[in-house]
Amino acid sequence: MDTDHLTDIWSRVFGTQPAPSLWLVIITAVLALGAVVPHTAWRLSRNAVTIAHEGGHGLIALLTGRRLDGIRLHSDTSGLTVSRGKPTGLGMILTAAAGYTAPSLLGLAGAALLAAGHITALLWGATLLLLAMLVMIRNAYGVLTVVLTGAAFVLVSWLTTAQVQAAFAYVVVWFLLLGGVRPPFELMGKRRRGGAVDSDPDQLARLTHVPAALWLGLFHVVTLCSLIGGGRWLLGL
Repeated sequence: MDTDHLTDIWSRVFGTQPAPSLWLVIITAVLALGAVVPHTAWRLSRNAVTIAHEGGHGLIALLTGRRLDGIRLHSDTSGLTVSRGKPTGLGMILTAAAGYTAPSLLGLAGAALLAAGHITALLWGATLLLLAMLVMIRNAYGVLTVVLTGAAFVLVSWLTTAQVQAAFAYVVVWFLLLGGVRPPFELMGKRRRGGAVDSDPDQLARLTHVPAALWLGLFHVVTLCSLIGGGRWLLGL
């Protein structure tokens, strides 16, 4: 690979691209909303939120020095991340808290990239994160889900026009911001019905002696604030 080609790739990935028009940004928000609000669409699209959720657990586990044994994604949109290390302490607390906040925080980071014009960097960065996650997947359905998701990013990055790439990137970020808000509300409903007795907030309650309801409230604050902040960036406000 010659120097000119490497320079072209470098400038393509780390350079900036023109921001799409406001009407396209609004249309992508509506499309993302359509993937989050209707129950039928959500049953399918929630798999992407689960990837971000479990990926958040896995990433923070590694960053806090824990050993990541594997990640499983299931067809009912649930997931499981297994890590080894000290069963208490800050590392375990951060790992447990990362799941429900990860989709929204990823969306917020994505909104910052898009606001700065780094559309291609976002697409390539997401592809690399999915590839890294694929190494830790331990079941067939999880492999299929991550491979298909990663393939979508690769195909859009290489085979489509700049406008299509921009539309895709904005849909993805809007989806993470909007989709990150729904799971904490779903968890709250399950807890009211006596379910989800070993959810992330319950694990955090045992680790910190802070009531699970307060942890769930923190998840609401993070996801809603991310949506507001990220939405403002995407809309150029």
